[in-house]
Amino acid sequence: MKRVMLEVAYDGTKYSGWQIQQNSETVAGVLTKELKRLLGEDILLIGASRTDAGVHAMGNICVFDTESEIPGEKFCYALNHSLPEDIVIQRSCEVPSDFHPRKIKCKKTYEYRIWNADHIQPFNRKYTYFVYKKLDVEKMKEAMGYITGTHDFTAFCSIHTVIPDHVRTIYEAEVFKEGDLITFRITGNGFLYNMVRIIAGTLVQVGLGEKKPESIKDILASEDRSNAGPTAPARGLMLMRIDYSNENK
Repeated sequence: MKRVMLEVAYDGTKYSGWQIQQNSETVAGVLTKELKRLLGEDILLIGASRTDAGVHAMGNICVFDTESEIPGEKFCYALNHSLPEDIVIQRSCEVPSDFHPRKIKCKKTYEYRIWNADHIQPFNRKYTYFVYKKLDVEKMKEAMGYITGTHDFTAFCSIHTVIPDHVRTIYEAEVFKEGDLITFRITGNGFLYNMVRIIAGTLVQVGLGEKKPESIKDILASEDRSNAGPTAPARGLMLMRIDYSNENK
């Protein structure tokens, strides 16, 4: 028996998130089905990040155990022949049998993308949040600065979050603009349910002048979800990478 890790990229547009659900097509569901077909074994897929419906990924991580003699690095080629075009295995390899993608310390990086122009571009509509009112990027950058560090993010997570510990550390948080595209990039040791999307929705309010940049401090201190902004649409969110490098362990 060996444990294999997959690095998965996917367009989440048509999927009901990562996690397997009854009566809904999910990314993990499609992968599990293809692995069972390829290997003729029952497969339990363990994912690092349970992305929501409509959220995309460049580098989500998952593992599974198998008795197959296929080398770990060959699974990406074996699977990509049969997976739908909106799911691609970027990399595969064998890992230690005790490697668990949610129990090992890591850094996760997300990006949230906003198309800020008079009109949406058709080829961006699935991957950006369209905001036609002009956003003040400098104020958004200032607000993002208050996100970095270790905080209780209760105000920036869904009221349906069930885990008791809402403290997370954000190592880097930045906002940058390229043409009509505004991108928020945030790296942390973990994220709560809807956390990045709520931060994005709050920063949009700052950009529109509805909130002041320094209000982020008060929102964090309040630990009250009602003080933060709306949850921005899922289509603008992408999980960029998960880093398990040695300095994070």
